[in-house]
Amino acid sequence: MNSKYKLILQDLQAVIDRDPATRSKLEAVICSSGFHAILIHRLSHYLWKHKLHLIARIISQISRFFTGIEIHPGAQIGYGFMIDHGMGVVIGETTKIGNNVTLYHDVTLGGRKLYDKNGKKLAKRHPDIGNGVTIGSGAQILGPIKIGDNVKVGSNAIVIEDIPANCTVVNTPAYIIKKNSGNEPTFCAYGIAGNEQKNTSDNKKKQKADI
Repeated sequence: MNSKYKLILQDLQAVIDRDPATRSKLEAVICSSGFHAILIHRLSHYLWKHKLHLIARIISQISRFFTGIEIHPGAQIGYGFMIDHGMGVVIGETTKIGNNVTLYHDVTLGGRKLYDKNGKKLAKRHPDIGNGVTIGSGAQILGPIKIGDNVKVGSNAIVIEDIPANCTVVNTPAYIIKKNSGNEPTFCAYGIAGNEQKNTSDNKKKQKADI
């Protein structure tokens, strides 16, 4: 099978596997704005790699208008990528995303540094996201940082430093609340499970007590 078609089918299967509201591939093709956005991005990224930058940007803007999801055509995205709900997602130009990654609405993979300490413009401004990562709604991952494999980022977390593999991070600024065993399922809706929410609540109470 042609690798481009295989990539598209893997993105489609990701919707079926991780979105319980989608009951069939046909429904995903017709109704999933996240699938529409990644499908159009595959085209715009192909044009971007072939130096057709303006056309690629125009296509990405059309996608943004119809889906509410903004993916710069320069972003590199692996297979099995899934955006659930999608509205408000922003993915910057130098972002690299691994395989089987899930994003929810209002996530930003954004740039934080434009210049180095010598005033030279940075080529790499956006994060690298590992394989099997889940990023909850409203999370902001900013700057040329690395997020390790199987990391879960809780909703509304702001991440500005590297995160090692197999961790769960929450809060603002984000901190690690759990190191995952690696034996548990890699996908976790919104990046945080019930027991982790309890841990977060307990941490907040402890912080207030310390004050």
